[in-house]
Amino acid sequence: MEDEADLREQLFHNTVRENIIFLLLFLLLYISSYALIARFRRRDREDYFLVDEDEATVYRISLWLCTVALAVSVGATLLLPVSIASNEVLILYPNSYYVKWLNSSLIQGLWNHVFLFSNLSLFVFLPFAYLFTESEGFVGHRKGVMARVYETVTVLCLLGALVLGMTYVLSALIDHDKSSLHTLLNLWSYYLPFLYSCVSFVGVVMLLLCTPVGFVQLFGVVGSFLVKPQFLKNLDEEFFAYKLEEDCIKRRLQHATATGKSYVSPAPMSPPTCGTIVEDEEELPIANPGLMCLKNGALQRGLTQRLEYIQQRRKLLDEQRRTWWVRRTLLYPLAMLALLLLSTATALLAVQNTLELLIGIKALPLSTRQFTLGISSLSKLGPIGATVEVAVILYLAATSAIGLYSLPGVRRVRPHFHSTPLTHLIANCALLLVLSSALPLLSRILGMTNFDLLGDFGRIEWLGNFKLVLFYNLIFAIAAIACLATKFTATVRKEIYTRLRSSFLGIFKREGRKGVLSMFSTKED
Repeated sequence: MEDEADLREQLFHNTVRENIIFLLLFLLLYISSYALIARFRRRDREDYFLVDEDEATVYRISLWLCTVALAVSVGATLLLPVSIASNEVLILYPNSYYVKWLNSSLIQGLWNHVFLFSNLSLFVFLPFAYLFTESEGFVGHRKGVMARVYETVTVLCLLGALVLGMTYVLSALIDHDKSSLHTLLNLWSYYLPFLYSCVSFVGVVMLLLCTPVGFVQLFGVVGSFLVKPQFLKNLDEEFFAYKLEEDCIKRRLQHATATGKSYVSPAPMSPPTCGTIVEDEEELPIANPGLMCLKNGALQRGLTQRLEYIQQRRKLLDEQRRTWWVRRTLLYPLAMLALLLLSTATALLAVQNTLELLIGIKALPLSTRQFTLGISSLSKLGPIGATVEVAVILYLAATSAIGLYSLPGVRRVRPHFHSTPLTHLIANCALLLVLSSALPLLSRILGMTNFDLLGDFGRIEWLGNFKLVLFYNLIFAIAAIACLATKFTATVRKEIYTRLRSSFLGIFKREGRKGVLSMFSTKED
């Protein structure tokens, strides 16, 4: 009896400790997500909402639900990295007192909670937030927050019934034999997991489209935050040249504003032709000669545009010359090299996983066994291999997010600092939630890690389809290699095309001249 009491007491303490850890993690993710949303949400509408108390309440509730969804998406992104790191920590320190709280039950519970809140956020919280902001209350009822709540709940229930009916029809079309064994009463046990598996399928397809595009876009994004090295250039000399030109254009702009008749006073004796075009303004820090042909408003507009360009170049050069020479010279090449290595490693891992699937060495990502944490390392290289896996998974998350906002249809809802409306915030949270929920599936499908998908993530049925998993690997490997090859050979291909075009034009012009000369020679004869 005492042993049973001690066991129950131990289980109670373990449950309390795990729930406290889950609560602390959720609070940390919620606070960071709220700080991130606060940087993007619109500030100019707060005065409007402060006038109407009901509108302010609706706005706050919807914003809180968006924050919960974003926190869940960040947690889903960190599922595999945290699990892999926990496994390696338990292997390195198996008897340490400070990691006794880290066990398989904690990680399993973390996966279950993320799966549960992903479903709630995707199917309840975000739809409720959007419908709540658009609701006005039923006609004939007293206006207020509760009237809008009643309307939102009613519309949400109708929408849920519609989605459930579509899910029932879709499951019957895909697998009629298995769907006939379940009725609508098996909502929680069959149809909701089936609906989430369909959403995860769409999320994996979106990741396959976004991630290779993100490989290319990430180089430009990282390069915009770093100072590019300027080899064989005197930055001080260029800076003072742009400074002098800025002062000159300011004086000319003042003169053009006062007179509006000519570019300089007195006008040049031999003004350039108006069709003169400067092809590369960065290499020639002089004013565009075509401005001398402009007058009045067109002249002022042209000078203003030229002044803005010169000021931008001067600020960039000033930032470059003030930067420490080690950061200016080494940081940018090292960052580009790291991105290139991560992109190449990701593509090679996908190719290796494809070959192993074809040979039969690699098993399908469908989870079939109970995983125990801290038994053995899942990487052949031990902690170093686990670190590489975590880096690759986080790199996949970053590239998929950047590639998502590079797609044509998603650019309309791209968030901007302090100017994103609430409806766009809801749409962005929904997109990020779909991608982050599918990230563990894609990482396991592509063989980025050998860590099994825990909880309900490993029970998604289409993960056991060999043809589908092989098709995903082939598409990702081909798309990643093609995007990288296009990125790093674009300059060479452009130069080859320019040389071939100029050579062909020269040949045709030479033949044309020969034909004209021969025609004149025959006339003389």
